[in-house]
Amino acid sequence: MKFQYSEKKVKLPGNVHAYAEKKVMKLARYFEEDAEALVVFSVEKNRNNVELTVRGAGTWFRAHESTSDMFASIDAAVGTIEGQIRKNKTRLARRLRQDAFSRTVEETSFAPEESEEDLSIVRVKQFHMQPMRREEAVLQMNLLGHSFFAFRDADANDAFAVVYKRGDGGYGLIVDVE
Repeated sequence: MKFQYSEKKVKLPGNVHAYAEKKVMKLARYFEEDAEALVVFSVEKNRNNVELTVRGAGTWFRAHESTSDMFASIDAAVGTIEGQIRKNKTRLARRLRQDAFSRTVEETSFAPEESEEDLSIVRVKQFHMQPMRREEAVLQMNLLGHSFFAFRDADANDAFAVVYKRGDGGYGLIVDVE
């Protein structure tokens, strides 16, 4: 597993990175060797935040935890991702058998974040979208913890589509009608 670390508003000693790497390596048994982990450390209002993003075989897992101790935040983030994997074990195994994990997502361009409150775009993500079924898109959205997910709808001739969480707890689908 490859590791990347980012620190926002905080400078941490090396032992925190070593601890994070040791804990995140527990997740390596679920992924191939080419998996990547991004750990973002930050401090806000005396709260130690850890955002952990793990990418393996085209599937993204994300957890954000905040406690009074950075080590506890790391433990909680790893536990959250492990819980996501266990909760979706049968769905993920089914996707694996159907070769859905061959999807590759590459983030290639990021603009630095600005603190202005105008309508300028502060972050750009570019990625290749492989066709997937609507249920797979909902699963991927939930694993990332997002409120929406854009994808190519295999159920509609690979048309561009977006699934989203509705206020009533259900899911919605936006499709391109061309």
